[in-house]
Amino acid sequence: MDYKALAGEILKDVGGKENINSAWHCTTRIRFKLNSEDKAQTKKIEDLDGVITVVKSAGQYQVVIGNSVAKVFDELADQAGIDNPDDATEAQAPAQDDKSQSKGKNLLNRFIAFISGIFTPFLGALAGAGILKGLLALCVAFNWLTVSSGTYKILYAAGDSIFYFLPIFLAFTAAKQLKVNQYVAVALATSLLYPTLVTAATNGQTLRFLGIPVVPTTYTSTVIPILLAVWALSYLEPFLDKIFPDAIRNIFTPLVSLIIMVPLTLIVVGPVGATISNLLAKGVFGIYNFAPILAGMIMGAFWQVFVIFGVHWTFVPLMMNNISKMGYDPLLPILSAAVLSQAGAALGVFLKSKDKKMKSLAGSASVTGIFGITEPAIYGVTLKLKRPFVCAVIAGAIGGGIIGGFQVHASSFTLPSLLSLPTYLGKGFIGEIIGLLVAFILATVLTYIVGFTEDTSTDSESTKADLPTSKGTETILAPVEGTIIPLTSVKDEVFASEAMGKGLAIVPTNGLVKSPVNGTVTAVYPTGHAIGVTSNEGAEILVHIGIDTVKLNGKYFETLVKQNDVIKQGQSLVKFDREKIADAGYDTTVMVIVTNTNDYADVKPTSATEAKNNWLLNLSAKTENADQGVVQNV
Repeated sequence: MDYKALAGEILKDVGGKENINSAWHCTTRIRFKLNSEDKAQTKKIEDLDGVITVVKSAGQYQVVIGNSVAKVFDELADQAGIDNPDDATEAQAPAQDDKSQSKGKNLLNRFIAFISGIFTPFLGALAGAGILKGLLALCVAFNWLTVSSGTYKILYAAGDSIFYFLPIFLAFTAAKQLKVNQYVAVALATSLLYPTLVTAATNGQTLRFLGIPVVPTTYTSTVIPILLAVWALSYLEPFLDKIFPDAIRNIFTPLVSLIIMVPLTLIVVGPVGATISNLLAKGVFGIYNFAPILAGMIMGAFWQVFVIFGVHWTFVPLMMNNISKMGYDPLLPILSAAVLSQAGAALGVFLKSKDKKMKSLAGSASVTGIFGITEPAIYGVTLKLKRPFVCAVIAGAIGGGIIGGFQVHASSFTLPSLLSLPTYLGKGFIGEIIGLLVAFILATVLTYIVGFTEDTSTDSESTKADLPTSKGTETILAPVEGTIIPLTSVKDEVFASEAMGKGLAIVPTNGLVKSPVNGTVTAVYPTGHAIGVTSNEGAEILVHIGIDTVKLNGKYFETLVKQNDVIKQGQSLVKFDREKIADAGYDTTVMVIVTNTNDYADVKPTSATEAKNNWLLNLSAKTENADQGVVQNV
């Protein structure tokens, strides 16, 4: 694979480096926070050789690559001029300066993005260290090592240190998300782990700060207390920056931050966080202990569904908190069944498929799935073919129910996979083996028996089948009053290049967008700056109001219809305040794009349009002997 060429194509199709707010990668995906997702050519990206699929989730634009993601990202970071690509792991929690613009965003998406950004940077190291601890437990069980040996102690330190000092890692990444001084946050975390304080807490000794008692609490391996502390710091630090002049700010803001936050955390924030941690751990175990088989079936069935929608990140703090507070976690062993079931379903596709490309993809996806990387299996195989994904869900539920019934526990956090087995040693371990075998084999057999429908048609045949077939003239009206200009002349590289499709632009003289066709609303953007409609004859039209107006976050826009509404030609769709948008410094040009341009022989202005008359565009159908469709003004 030519990583440099692939990175260049991805960079171009996401809208260029100007459209990238930030970018980072996890184990399989390049994750973007784009200034405008409207500019990204999703279909073109998905068709690139080396790209499995594109996922839009939790406010992120995710390009799924697979095992080569790091190499592709390195090339992309170099071409896009992204600084410190190894650290480019921000999950796009709103910056302090952008808080006012982010209030309208979905709160759950923002929370998931925040959690993702905290754990993603060191998740690989965390998983590797967890497996090392599991292997050491295996060595002790087989009497290959003793806990008193120097070899064991050194390797255990290598595996356990990241968990022991977990608050430091969390402080660093959380501070990056919340836009506060990362080193002050780390200093705050290290103070919680300072040997004198740890020893006092371990011995139950109550210290006093200015006469105020400090609850003896140990913060090693904890998650929630430091996150709350850094969150509190994110409000204190900007306040202090405003108080101190530039000449002394770099010294006095950290000084006062530590003087305030360390005692505050030890006296208030830390104990509150520890209480929340204990309640969460007891809550999770309470539900699990009430019906372990049912819990296993639910998590085994739906874990990969959670992954698809990005909400799996909400479970990571819970699982790590369970290990910190209880010494073990019951969910991780169950999740391995969900992972192995997807690998098994991919193997079933490999055995059943007659398509060489799908067979190759399914075979490699099955192998990577066994080792915990399921994105190639999900997005490239099982979800794409539908039935295999359902088979995997069923198998995952049964395997997870078996594991839940045996009440298997994980002694350390790892990414769920076959490699995680050593961390499940102990209570119910035989149940883990049985559950994983059932999940994998049952998914393979079910997929092979149930089968799936393969699309063996060529791209040209598929395109031909989707072409409009009507013989009459389609009239598409200009959506807004104003002066018509060539699309190639607009001050936006993506639109001007006609990468999204051919069309025209209009310099508006009013602020009302009307429907250009009889049809259906197929896309309503929350910010109101764009709307997509599909005509009854099959023309897919994007009306984009202004350039970079997505940054207004809906200000000065009012959407008058909902997605899937059936609309009539000339019906009002969007109101916008043209004058205020212009006063805010934005270009108000309205772009009218036929996004399925490739379905037509040509999309071009009529002679009347060129004369600034009523006509706008001609849509020439590819179907044989079909009449031309005409676009004209409202």
